[in-house]
Amino acid sequence: MGVERKALAVAAALGLAAVAACGDGGSATGDGKRTLTVTMWGGSAQEAHVNSYIKPWAEKNGVEIRQDQPTDYAKLRAQVEAGKVTWGIVEVEPNFAVTACKEGLLEKVDTSIVNTSPIDPKLVSECAIPNLQYAFTIAYNTKTFPDGHPKTWAEFFDVQKYPGKRGFWKYVTGGIFEAALLADGVPADKLYPLDIDRAFRKLDSIKEHLVFYDTGDQQVQLVASGEAPLVQAWNGRIYQAARDGQPVANEWNEHFLSYDTVAIPKGYPNADLAQQWMAHFVNDLDGQAADTEASAYAPINDKALERVDPQILPELPTSPENAAKRAIVIDYGYWAEHYDEVTKRFNEWLAS
Repeated sequence: MGVERKALAVAAALGLAAVAACGDGGSATGDGKRTLTVTMWGGSAQEAHVNSYIKPWAEKNGVEIRQDQPTDYAKLRAQVEAGKVTWGIVEVEPNFAVTACKEGLLEKVDTSIVNTSPIDPKLVSECAIPNLQYAFTIAYNTKTFPDGHPKTWAEFFDVQKYPGKRGFWKYVTGGIFEAALLADGVPADKLYPLDIDRAFRKLDSIKEHLVFYDTGDQQVQLVASGEAPLVQAWNGRIYQAARDGQPVANEWNEHFLSYDTVAIPKGYPNADLAQQWMAHFVNDLDGQAADTEASAYAPINDKALERVDPQILPELPTSPENAAKRAIVIDYGYWAEHYDEVTKRFNEWLAS
């Protein structure tokens, strides 16, 4: 899943982790077959996405799929500005999709081709559609808390009643400020625009108890080892760890809904082909269900839930039972506007 995106994107920007694209992403092959280059966050998540809902469409339509990884925003910008775009479908964060669209780096979703009505409009932007949904949950160590664990963010911040370190993703759009404000008594429907000063005051109250992770592996290790028996986590990672026998579980009450999106870089030669895939994907219930079963991240079309293994439904943020426990959908429009300034302040706070 794309939530490892921050570490990967930073590494790629430093020139440490980028995979070269395979040839011209917008050309035809020697036998005349059209090509579509897909760039995502890499690893097993990308493999699951491509195998579930891209390759079946491509085989049916005589399209050759090429791949690159991981998504790198600097590389995307460089391709567009040089007029040499080789990436077709690119998995990006929702706040980046909003910002990049305004800067003219992305093609607009052609709504005459792509019918977005089956998707929650909160998740659709001018230049991107979602490709999966996931949750930031309260994850806990089941051995540390065998007889009762925090079920609200206020309890998550209560280090007297629930001793131990707390883990957060070291990334401002990861829900840390939303969690702090809910813990401080701000109603869920009054969170945005975020009171960042108030959030920092709440975080200061337990700063000595906080640890931060960069990757999904670190997240799971923290909570499973008991080093930080409470972690704000990505639901799929915790589900997979529990399935593998680790002493971890998700608490679904007051979870935050998040999502990844897919977009088309401006000037991609086969943009029409990418738009056709988007149009297909919105109603590809079998493909979305297959991806959900491989990842425990929810489909974008709720009708696909009917085709998901019933045993996995309790682990999805969009199942009826879990959706009723949701606190918020993270507002990436807010984060598109405030990401840089809050990131600067957050980094200074971490170093202080």
